[in-house]
Amino acid sequence: MVPLELANTHPALRYCWHPVARSTDVAERPVRVLLLGEPWVLARLGEAGQLAAFPDRCPHRMAPLSIGSIVGAGDGAGQVLRCAYHGWCFGVDGRCVEIPALGPGSAHVPPKARLRAAAGVAERHGMVFLRLAAPEPGQAGAGALGSLAELPDVAEAHDPAFMAGDLPVLQARASAGLLADNFLDMAHFPFVHAATFGAEEPEVAPMTVERATSGPFGRWSYTSVSEHAFLNREDPGVAAGVRPLEQRRRVTYRVHAPFHLVLRLDFLDSGGTNVIGFFLQPETERSSRIFSTIWRDDVDHDPERMRSAVEFEVKVVEEDLAVQEAYDVLALPLDPTAEVHTRADRTTLELRRMLAELVEAAAALTGPARRLEWDAR
Repeated sequence: MVPLELANTHPALRYCWHPVARSTDVAERPVRVLLLGEPWVLARLGEAGQLAAFPDRCPHRMAPLSIGSIVGAGDGAGQVLRCAYHGWCFGVDGRCVEIPALGPGSAHVPPKARLRAAAGVAERHGMVFLRLAAPEPGQAGAGALGSLAELPDVAEAHDPAFMAGDLPVLQARASAGLLADNFLDMAHFPFVHAATFGAEEPEVAPMTVERATSGPFGRWSYTSVSEHAFLNREDPGVAAGVRPLEQRRRVTYRVHAPFHLVLRLDFLDSGGTNVIGFFLQPETERSSRIFSTIWRDDVDHDPERMRSAVEFEVKVVEEDLAVQEAYDVLALPLDPTAEVHTRADRTTLELRRMLAELVEAAAALTGPARRLEWDAR
């Protein structure tokens, strides 16, 4: 049975990586984040300031740990997370190392006095990513989700020819799935983005869409490529009479489940490449956060040119949000018969197929008794 839709808190998303913070935001104090409707706390603990993520509640009286503090451990083992309510302290592994009401030492700490760590926490490209759950070894159906343990990368971020620029993190009343769909959709450009870059011919060029079948991400990634003519008003060669206004551009989308999206624009006549990373955090049933970074090799590492480029991209995202925040149903339809599709929708239709397969694979871990429940989500 094909799942009907994917909402922000669907349990299948627990097996995937999601951005939750900028690395610079996690410093001297614990940080509270919301993911899939659940509160989590981020902190740098231990001797080396290792990043850790736990559910945002103390096992003692369930007080939010994010209102606590990070202090030095009495045994010299580095930094620990201290609860603001009764002072219980937890190490980087989640183990409670101190209960002030019991006096010095940890001999009387209850065995259940420990925090459950997220299945994965990692930093990449200046962002903190969380993965809340992982299949148990040997669990039926776990093999299909094994490649989701890999955190996707952006190759251009490691190329010294490219300069990076971070957009401010934006929060929206929106579905992460619909935001991903919007990012991959080219047919809306002339209508939604008429004030920025979209005042061109509305016809969408033919595209190739190729799903991965092997490699580190298995079938949970795909690539879409197309080429089309566009009016390159930013090219100084046009004003100089060296090149025509109408030029060729290659558009490459790289998509990793669920919402790790990268758009690469190669300007085939004038040269240069722009890369836009679009990473989505499904916070709650009705809110998402957008983490976006651009990498460009055509700004000569000039901070002012990059600042202008970032400001332009913010305007583009705001144009998209004017539409996305107007939706009534905040979920991505996965049943292909629920909407009308055309050849211009190949990239976004592949997103639906891949995420439907992800939901099916995750549902298989729970056994037949819960499959109908999952299909209805």
